[in-house]
Amino acid sequence: MTKVAAHSGNNSRALDLAQQVAIVIGASLVVAVCARVSVPLPFTPVPLTLQNFGVLLVGLTLGSRRGFAALLLYLVEGASGMPVFSPTGPGGVAQLIGLTGGYLLAYPFAAGITGLIWERGARTFGRAALASITGDVVLFAGGIAWLAVQTHSFAQAVRFGFYWFIFAEVIKIMSAAAIATGWQRFYKQH
Repeated sequence: MTKVAAHSGNNSRALDLAQQVAIVIGASLVVAVCARVSVPLPFTPVPLTLQNFGVLLVGLTLGSRRGFAALLLYLVEGASGMPVFSPTGPGGVAQLIGLTGGYLLAYPFAAGITGLIWERGARTFGRAALASITGDVVLFAGGIAWLAVQTHSFAQAVRFGFYWFIFAEVIKIMSAAAIATGWQRFYKQH
């Protein structure tokens, strides 16, 4: 291999790495924008946000590894004090250890499992919905478990962190699955 070919290969890898980093950073910001759409509910300390939708969409569109990385970056951004979490919470590390911290800490795992299921089979709406449902189960398991620790009551945790959100989650799951499936079709055509 000549020096020119080796140099060209290194530039290509550096460009690819820069592109992947930019995609991961962009995806973390998508979730941050989704977090800004937040409605506090008077009967629960858990706000209704679009964050879960963003997590599922990132997992579906970026896959398991980049989705996990994007949501891990999101947590680092939030822990460092960047205003990426829902504005109804205290922000920073306090939000990670507060009542909604279990949801937040589950985000990388939810995106990762969603992406893993989506990338391991036919890219159909049904598979995207199944992947999103699985990711949402991971997300709510983390959130409710943390709420149970915080409230010292599993029943209270389920009341605070699950019942009020079922209808909205169905919409988020179906929307993320539809967008990912549509994106997949568009991407194949171009």
